[in-house]
Amino acid sequence: MAEMFNRMSDKHQDFVARQKIFFTGSAAATGRVNITPRPTDVLRIIGPNTVSYLDYIGSGNETSAHMLQLPRMTFMFCAFEGPPRIMRLYGTGHVHHRGSEGFETLLLDHYGGQAPRNARKILLLDIQTVQTSCGYGVPLFDYTGERQSLERWTDARSDADLVAYQDEKSLVSIDGFDTGHAALTKE
Repeated sequence: MAEMFNRMSDKHQDFVARQKIFFTGSAAATGRVNITPRPTDVLRIIGPNTVSYLDYIGSGNETSAHMLQLPRMTFMFCAFEGPPRIMRLYGTGHVHHRGSEGFETLLLDHYGGQAPRNARKILLLDIQTVQTSCGYGVPLFDYTGERQSLERWTDARSDADLVAYQDEKSLVSIDGFDTGHAALTKE
């Protein structure tokens, strides 16, 4: 039942626009595979072969480390309401850390030019393959809203606290790989 495409059609883009959550997957040649849930309000469809998401400060930085090691990445969307469907976007990931020219350009072009205080990077996916499948095994869920925990956590910290937290938690992956964040903090 799976179908493969070399780009996102309008129908695929419409499916993405209706979702509330997506998952990113990445891995280096060795170490752990990382799968992370992300809210779709940070996702942007830039074109039929390009998507991005704005990434917030978190307790790890696995995706950045993996992109430096082996920049393959997958985005997965599941229909938790309506007709069953799974869609995966396979491609090459590119990290644009806050303060870089790429970050600033993407922020201006696709995120209104204003970064939230806790934004640390924008990740861009160059899509090589789009795969859709039935999604018959995906359960139905009712969406009740977004959690405010991350926003409250950020609001309770100063800008210096946010930098210090990143310097403590974002410099290396759980497998000890560099995340590319260190160069940014030394500028």
